[in-house]
Amino acid sequence: MVSYKELGLVNSREIFRKAMAGKYAIPAFNFNNMEQMQAIVMACVETKSPVILQVSSGARKYANQTLLRYMAQGAVEFAKELGCNIPIVLHLDHGDTFELCKSCIDLGFSSVMIDGSGLPYNENVALTKKVVEYAHQYDVTVEGELGVLAGIEDDVAAEHSAYTRPEDVEDFVKKTGVDSLAISIGTSHGANKFKPEQCTRNADGILIPPPLRFDILEEIEKRIPGFPIVLHGSSSVPQDKVAIINKYGGALKDAVGIPEDQLRKAATSAVCKVNIDSDGRLAMTAAIREVLALKPAEFDPRKYLGPARDALKELYKHKVVDVLGSDNKA
Repeated sequence: MVSYKELGLVNSREIFRKAMAGKYAIPAFNFNNMEQMQAIVMACVETKSPVILQVSSGARKYANQTLLRYMAQGAVEFAKELGCNIPIVLHLDHGDTFELCKSCIDLGFSSVMIDGSGLPYNENVALTKKVVEYAHQYDVTVEGELGVLAGIEDDVAAEHSAYTRPEDVEDFVKKTGVDSLAISIGTSHGANKFKPEQCTRNADGILIPPPLRFDILEEIEKRIPGFPIVLHGSSSVPQDKVAIINKYGGALKDAVGIPEDQLRKAATSAVCKVNIDSDGRLAMTAAIREVLALKPAEFDPRKYLGPARDALKELYKHKVVDVLGSDNKA
């Protein structure tokens, strides 16, 4: 077994406490490869922001769990080399079994999510409690989930969403002992979060999705005051990236995300962790498609992955500074 502390990582407890007090949110960026990890660390060092490096079960399958662990350790050393020892959390995103969470804890993860939201309530409670009891032995923090987000992200898929019931949260937190809670208030996974018929169009013809259910968030805050809340499925799907992808051969139809002003509002509440994955995928894909379209003779991966990494870094700096407000909080 490897302790995350040996790798120079931190768990989420203290950074969440500071985020709630300071009315900002910690960025939780997913990574699968070196370029993504580099972009995340460079963006957060340049903005002096704490960060959560997220690994999905799909990322583990793609990149190998051992390599990801060493990449996270490398991220800590890379940040120091760049001149700022920012707090870095290594987090399992959407763990769905006790065995998966245990494996990540044993490999040096400092935080895990156990997602039992698709189970009957009592089964979700029992599974989450089991993970918490194991994780807390090693000072690893645990995120649970109540409510279901629609959409598709790696191995997580749901056709319909179900808002979190505020009347359940106090009982869930008390019985499970979780350190943070992911809720459903209208965000969703993937780049196609809403169907056009669910949206309205502004004067410029841009699709505007329905607003987040801040009334549910406010009621949850009343019931569990001072408790860390997490938003999944919070990519905004920048239309300039969608346009570049489609210009150079892509086929993204009706891709609509969460407006950034709503995420900024959420970040000033008990929401202290915001997950962003699809926006990064779009930024990288747009840059790669543009290079390969404009330079069809190019075959050196560094010549298209490099610009993709740079585009991702700039996107993440924007998220940190303009959306989450976590800059200069490291």
